[in-house]
Amino acid sequence: MSEQTHNPKLDPNPGSNTEKDPDDWVSGDEPMTGAQASYLTTLSEEGHEEPPPEDLTKAEASKRIDALKEKLGR
Repeated sequence: MSEQTHNPKLDPNPGSNTEKDPDDWVSGDEPMTGAQASYLTTLSEEGHEEPPPEDLTKAEASKRIDALKEKLGR
């Protein structure tokens, strides 16, 4: 009798690898991306917040995006 190894692709309820704490990101200390800056600026304007500082890291930008999305009900 052979043992079958677990294949996560066949798991009916797989864990998500798309949601990871920004503090755990390998590239979290790198400067925020252009897309993050643009989206964060848009959300900041809609939320009547100050525009984001240009020196945010990817992780910091992601956290601000999440906070603004929650504030705006998205």
